[in-house]
Order: sequence, then structure tokens, then C-alpha cells
Amino acid sequence: MAIVLKTDINVVHSKSCFKINFTKKLVVNFSKSLLVLGLASLSACGGSGNDETPIPEQKVYPDYTDITASGGDTTTFDASESGHGFSTPAPNLTDTELAQHLEGDLSFETAFTTAPNSAHPELDGLGPVFNNADCNSCHQRDGRNSTPIIPAGQSRVKLGSDAGIFLRISMAPTEPCVTGTLSNDYCAPIPVPDFGGQLFHRGVLQARPDWQQNQFIGQADVYLSYETKVITYDDGTSVTLKKPLFAVENPYDAPGETIASANITSNLLQDDVLMGWRNGMPVFGLGLLEAIPEADILANVDENDTDNDGISGRANYVFDAVKAQAGEAKPVSLGRFGWKANTPSVRVQSLGALRGDIGVTNPLFPNESIAGTALHDSYLTRTGFVDTGSGVDGEPEASAEFSDSVVFYAETLAVPARRNVANSNVREGARLFEQLNCTGCHTPSFVTKTSGNIGGSPMSPSHMGQTIYPFTDMLLHDMGDGLADGRPDFLASGNEWRTRPLWGIGLTQTVNPQAGFLHDGRAATLEEAILWHGGEAEQSLQDFMALTAEERTQVIDFLMSL
Repeated sequence: MAIVLKTDINVVHSKSCFKINFTKKLVVNFSKSLLVLGLASLSACGGSGNDETPIPEQKVYPDYTDITASGGDTTTFDASESGHGFSTPAPNLTDTELAQHLEGDLSFETAFTTAPNSAHPELDGLGPVFNNADCNSCHQRDGRNSTPIIPAGQSRVKLGSDAGIFLRISMAPTEPCVTGTLSNDYCAPIPVPDFGGQLFHRGVLQARPDWQQNQFIGQADVYLSYETKVITYDDGTSVTLKKPLFAVENPYDAPGETIASANITSNLLQDDVLMGWRNGMPVFGLGLLEAIPEADILANVDENDTDNDGISGRANYVFDAVKAQAGEAKPVSLGRFGWKANTPSVRVQSLGALRGDIGVTNPLFPNESIAGTALHDSYLTRTGFVDTGSGVDGEPEASAEFSDSVVFYAETLAVPARRNVANSNVREGARLFEQLNCTGCHTPSFVTKTSGNIGGSPMSPSHMGQTIYPFTDMLLHDMGDGLADGRPDFLASGNEWRTRPLWGIGLTQTVNPQAGFLHDGRAATLEEAILWHGGEAEQSLQDFMALTAEERTQVIDFLMSL
């Protein structure tokens, strides 16, 4: 039967009720039974609408909600609640690659000794000033290092042999460096005279001229303390945040001097010296990050915020020691690693740390980190040691085989699989993560390239063509004054940091219960880390703080699943 109605039919279903409103002409075909049902339902509704039940909002979950294989075929699914969850070799390595990876595992944990060591010359070369004696001390179990603990009753703690945190140092530039060229050293940080670009708080026995009073002390003593502030949500819940403060005292060029001294003479304590604190970070999945096509990273650059979402994203271009060694005219590459994207490859990052953090020269960095400084010259004169960065064979202290194995190890550690993806809180957290626009910086996924080199060497087939979920755009973002260290690093400003990959972050404190988050370990929890966000992340922070307590928990549960 056809009925001509001068109406627009608006049907609202509320359990047993249909409400029909007529406003304009339509031709509608009803079966006889449906027409009777409709009329009866209209009568039952009474026209008031008081019994109507709104249709629930249809929730849309992001594509990554159910993903478990964060590293594609390099993912390990057996690292869940293990303290060694970051230490598994990628499962898709060949037998030959696995053997090289395991060799690199041993090299990664090798503790070096003072030169000369006639019994084990392959182990000597430590220092003479350094931050730690082996890679594992800064990257405990291939994850983050322990945050230093201030003893009860004390206001600060002196960094010692168990500290995986250190200070980058440089001179304040007279003007911002916008474009890197040979004449301005490609905007590299300006070394502090007679100190360099990193502060080494430890030293071998006679490292300092005043070594009798300062045994095993490096360039200076470093002390850590904290200041705190309280953040309160609208629901009354409060979170106490702590910010690390560092005091540098007793520099080798002016023993006993501090920033409070009446007459400051040390090069290190001058007003134009900038210091930025750095925490060791996890080393798994690095080869995959280097295998992301450069064009795919640059596609997310929005330096002028053309889409008006408050997020810009900039690329850092940095000096590339691999290209320089190969004789390229412009040895510059896209920065991918380090807290400010200040290194271009796993090779430069790993071997730079071997020479810098440990003081062990290698084929890529054959000169001592403090070569040419008054401290190094004095050490060689006073001790008579031939510790110029070369072994008895005239080669760097770490062999090419040792260096290659360490690099390959860092490139081929497996990415841990996600956990609890079916949990309702985790799923809701994934939806909220997207809603808060956290993905504006933490880009969920990339596909790695299918051929080519990484770090100047052929890429492992295990890295090729992998769909990965690192949750990073690999770009620089202004994170606000709260996180700023004020120290430029190549094109990165003092407020900018590279987006930290989030994969595996939920296992951080399973691997090391004393690990902290952010570049200086200040955040004891993921919630604290979120609350430190500012700058380009300010809107996301405010939206997070406006969530209910249940919703905030869901966001954290999602992060813990990664």
C-alpha cells in the first residue's frame, strides 16, 4: 500500500516505540502490518518523547589499536614480563647475522680498563676521562639507566660510577645558526675551551694534575638535586613533578671552584657555557628507525604549521662522520638519533658513544675526546703513558671487528610485541590517544625501505620492507620551557627535542625498575612524563588534563601496552 505524506519521516526507535513526525510530501510504501505497528507505536509514544533512549555514539578505533607486531618480522613475542625484554635478537636474522649479533652482545658488555694493560691489551684504552666503562652501564639491559637516588637526609647526590646520566656542554653561540655550512661547522655545538662537548665526571687514577686529592675524578664533580612542583586536575587529584638540577664543581682547571666562588677562573664555570643533561635510552629497534625512508620522515615536516594544528615538526641536519671519512664534500645527513636528533645513524651514535662516554677510540673516531686539551697534555706528560688514542699496533683502541659488532648488535635487537591489546581500557586508551592528537608527533607507523645502506653499510635483509609501529615522527618539536635545556644542537634549538619512539615503553620499568622517563629521567611514571609536555604539545596536555580519572587511566594503559 502506498501512502502520500506531506512529511519528512523521522523515525526514533526506543525499544518498543517508533515516533513518526510528518512535515513534507513523500511517497512511502508500507506493508499493512507495518502501518498498524507504526500507528500503534505512535499512540504508545504519546508524542512526548520522554521514553526515548538515544542511540549510543559509534566509537571508531584507530588502525593501530589491535596491532601486536610493533617491529614487523623483527618483533619478539616472548619478552612480556621479562627483565631482558629488550635484549632479544631479531627473530628473522640469518645464522650468520645471529652469530655477529651475539658477538656484538659480548662487545656491548665489555668493561674497558686503563691503558696500558699488557695482559689484555684488547681491553685497555678507558678514558683517561669518561662517564662509564661499558655500554651496558648507560643502557641497562638494553633499556634506560637507573635514575640516581638522593640518600635520605641529603639534599643532593654526587654522580659516580653508577650514573648513566651525563652533561653535554658547549659555548653559547653569538647568534642562532640557521643554515649549516663548512665555515660554521654545520651548526655543530661549539666546544668549551680545554673541555670539549661533553662533561666527563669520572677519570682513571691519575687523570687530573691534582690526582692525589681527586683520585678517579674526571673533568669536574657533578651533583644532582631536584626541585618539585604540584599539578592538580579539576577533580582534585594531584601529581608531584620533580625537575633535576645539576651543580658542577671542582673543575680540573680550577680545583675547588664553584659557581658561587668570588673569582671564577675555570673555563667550565663561565656564564656563556651551556649545559644539557642526557639520559641513556633503549637501544632496540634502532636499525628499523634508520631504515625508514628519508622522504617519509620529511613528509611530516610542517615547519610553518600550515595546517594550523599547533604542531610544526622540523628536521635536524647534522655532521655525518661516515660521510666525512668517505671524503664527501658536504658531510651532512638527516639527524635521526639522540635526544635532539643530533646523530645520523646507529654507527655514528654507537661509535661516538664508545669514544665519548667511555673514552675508547675506534676507526670512525680515532682521536681521544679530550685530545689537545690541557688535561690530556698534562696526563701524557705526568704519567709517561702513550695514551694518545692508539694501541701498541698503532691502530685505534677498539678494532674494526669490535666496532662493527657493537653497531650490528644495536641495529638488530628485536622490538617487543604489544600486550593486552584486547583489554577494553587499552582499546579506549588507543582511541583517546588519537583524540588528544598525540599522533600529531608520535606518528604510529612507517614502512622501511627495501634496499640500500644504513650508516654507510649494506642494510640487513631483516630490516627491509617492514611495517613498523614506533610512534615517532623522528622530527624536532618545541616542547616548551619546562623541558628546555637552552642548548642548541646543530639546527635544534634549546627548546626542541626529537619525538621519542614509544614502542616498548610499557616494559621500561620491567626491564629496570629504577628507570625514569624523558631526557633526564625526571619522570617516575608515564603520567608524569605527559604532564611535562608543553609548547607544541600544550593543547594535547590540556585536553589530557580535562579527561576523567578513568579516561586518564585508559591512556596510560594504552601506553603500557606498547
